[in-house]
Amino acid sequence: MGEVEKVVEPEFGTPDDENPEWTEEDFRRAIPFVELARQKGWKVPGRPKAPVTKTPVNLRLDPEIVAHFRAGGAGWQTRINDVLGRHVKSAQAAAKRRQA
Repeated sequence: MGEVEKVVEPEFGTPDDENPEWTEEDFRRAIPFVELARQKGWKVPGRPKAPVTKTPVNLRLDPEIVAHFRAGGAGWQTRINDVLGRHVKSAQAAAKRRQA
């Protein structure tokens, strides 16, 4: 039988011809992948930014209110937001009617 040539693996983290060590200039020119993707018009990974973002708050609610909304399953916080949003619109409309 013929001799088997032993493959010598480079040490992990050692630069090679395909992956040379970065120079100071390489680091200076480097930009985050997300920025590069936007410049190139590529699809950017991750959740897209909403046109209107929400404000995170800590809110203390009665247990029965939380239980009611959680019983509806996923999206319970969004449903609370929707209910509060409808209330605000209703209150604003009532205030306008009182001013008229």
